[in-house]
Amino acid sequence: MLTFLYSTWDPSTGIPLGPVTLHYYSLMFILAFGLGYMLMTKIYKIDNVNLKYVEPLFTWTLIGTILGARLGHVIFYQPELFKQDFWSVFLPIRTKPHLEFTGFSGLASHGATIALIFTTLYYSIKIIKKNPFWVYDRIGIPVALGGAFVRMGNFFNSEIIGKPAPENSPFAILFPQQSSEYGAIVPRYPTQLFEAAGYFLLFILLWILYRYTRKKYHQGWLFGLFFILLWAIRFFVEFLKEPQGDEFIHIAGLNTGQVLSIPFMIAGFVIMWYSKNNVITEEQNEKPE
Repeated sequence: MLTFLYSTWDPSTGIPLGPVTLHYYSLMFILAFGLGYMLMTKIYKIDNVNLKYVEPLFTWTLIGTILGARLGHVIFYQPELFKQDFWSVFLPIRTKPHLEFTGFSGLASHGATIALIFTTLYYSIKIIKKNPFWVYDRIGIPVALGGAFVRMGNFFNSEIIGKPAPENSPFAILFPQQSSEYGAIVPRYPTQLFEAAGYFLLFILLWILYRYTRKKYHQGWLFGLFFILLWAIRFFVEFLKEPQGDEFIHIAGLNTGQVLSIPFMIAGFVIMWYSKNNVITEEQNEKPE
């Protein structure tokens, strides 16, 4: 019988840069937004859209992602923080038991998605003046890639770890940095990497469909597919995750992350159905609305 020796993951917190340290999680966020900016620039070039519209999209995406992700985490997983340390909800600090810079820790992808829907809607109507689904179809591509980098950041931080795994499993990894939170040190599933791999494959699929098929002319089709697959990946990986915070939603054995993912998947199917009657021509695709 083949036996595997589990690995130990105990990295440094970041890259020392003189008096400060560039944390790996922050680096992953920088890569996510940087590559996202480059991707959207390329996409707008392909669709013959004026590149002046890329920067405001980046700005609104950044605002929506950080604010929505932070509020989503507090609302869905840590609502008591509104009373215990109100300013830490909106600022990268902790005021209790003492003032401390923490960075924006505690972010929820469901909250980021909800905020992004609204900020992108505003951008579509008020700035670029195109059908919102035209923008949603394209922004889903860099978002999928960005999600992969964010989960890699979670892996560097040894957070959002999985449930205990058999020691002879090829996926078993020891996370000693989390021993104080989860008790005895035992090998666990690297669920961050499972999600990251899923999101990266989703990014490749969306890029191929956008670049080499005519699905981008079915406004909403790519976005609907993005919703279905992204949240399906999240839904199934949750079965291997440890609970996050004080989860208050439990339905039929499903945790908060799974319950919140179901409406997004349903919305994806509805959007794909809507796209069948919302087809544009190549000329309409390149013409500003």
